[in-house]
Amino acid sequence: MVGVAEGPILCLSELDRRTSALATELSERAINCLALDADNGPAWLVADLACQRARIPLLPLPGFFSDSQKCHAMTATGADALISDRTCTASRWGRTIFPVDDNAMVLTYLPTGQRANDRLPPGTGKITFTSGSTGTPKGVCLSNGQLLHQAATLALAAGQDSPRHLCLLPLPMLLENVAGAYTAMVAGGQAIVPALDRLGFNGSTLVDPGALLRAIDTAAPQTMILVPRLLEVLVSACEQGWSPPESLRFVAVGGSRVPPAQIHRARTHGIPVYEGYGLSECASVVSLNTPANDRPGTAGKPLPHLTVTFDRGELTVAGNPFLGYVGEPRSWGQETVATGDLGEMEDGFLVLRGRRKNLLVSSYGRNISPEWVESEILAGPAIADCIVFGDARPWPVALVQAAPGATDHDINRWLAHCNRTLPDYARVHRWQHLPSPLADVPGALTANGRPRREAITRYYRRILDDLYAEGTTLPAHACKETLD
Repeated sequence: MVGVAEGPILCLSELDRRTSALATELSERAINCLALDADNGPAWLVADLACQRARIPLLPLPGFFSDSQKCHAMTATGADALISDRTCTASRWGRTIFPVDDNAMVLTYLPTGQRANDRLPPGTGKITFTSGSTGTPKGVCLSNGQLLHQAATLALAAGQDSPRHLCLLPLPMLLENVAGAYTAMVAGGQAIVPALDRLGFNGSTLVDPGALLRAIDTAAPQTMILVPRLLEVLVSACEQGWSPPESLRFVAVGGSRVPPAQIHRARTHGIPVYEGYGLSECASVVSLNTPANDRPGTAGKPLPHLTVTFDRGELTVAGNPFLGYVGEPRSWGQETVATGDLGEMEDGFLVLRGRRKNLLVSSYGRNISPEWVESEILAGPAIADCIVFGDARPWPVALVQAAPGATDHDINRWLAHCNRTLPDYARVHRWQHLPSPLADVPGALTANGRPRREAITRYYRRILDDLYAEGTTLPAHACKETLD
């Protein structure tokens, strides 16, 4: 069953009626691939399940994607229709609009020059475009059978019977879609899916922690899934007097690394949190700590249907691999997934040691290529040099060297321009002047002039910490006009 945090639960018979009616309508309209651009709510899950029933590939569009990223995803997949809960949004992409699902959403036909059948691996049920390390992320194709098998395995691993699950993350994220909503329903439980703004979110950023706490109090959930940033918020709230609901039995956290001390702090305050690890190419979760198998500081034990091995230290996973990437037939039908993450096994628990590629992973679980953001910033005449940071942090910051004659006002105006072209999770929130050119910092550059990011991060650790500190005395610059 599904519902909202402050409203009636959508019973199984009503969910089945709405799902069946929408599946019939989509089939009659001969849709080949459907895009879904809607807020969290029961209607989102109705559209999701209707596509499964009608055997139509579904492309969920994250709300935190920029318009250009949404357009790229729809074009790349050959989506020929869009369902949205906002008429103005739907009309932006197409012209013919039909109300669907008891007028909860609208369906729009899309102009497309590609056929989905030519772009997607056989058997594709869902295409997930992650936050993406660049502006044009790849589309990961998965079958509905894979996703349901994953949910059933997770339900057994977590050991939660008929859980009342509160969805706190955007449903286009597989972590919430599969490990959250599907797993709860497979286990005979309920999925509570309030709109994200009622949880205090604006885009991908939590702007009102109080709303999040009120939603948790109201829903009295037994299970939740968090990214590290949300765990920080809940622990901080506990330290200021908030008490988590006694109903909580299992809280998973994933998306990026969580320090063991944070896990212990959360548990001390009554948050039964367990860290896991996964990626879209493996249908979300790969490994998970559970009450029966728990070792803080690790990513838990691999799920029983998966086989984890290491190739020169890089983690590879077999057992439930994705079908392939959109429009890349050479990637179709692989039996193993090379994750790009370095790690090892200790007594059956997965220990991660870092990323092979140079990505930042925010504490909201978004992948960001620093080179991508830097290239946008360095295109401006006010900027001589720029280094972007944000690994395990809520949002990016930058150290900037001004071009000769450029003022702080010039830099702020250019960063405002850049932020308007970037998705919200990749926008630079604060910046500070580089105290000296990188060429003058020992070990900061390679022989060919590339930045050594770990060395730079260590050298400027205090400045970076101040950029994220509340009430800092450092004269840091906030890009407020770009974030309202």
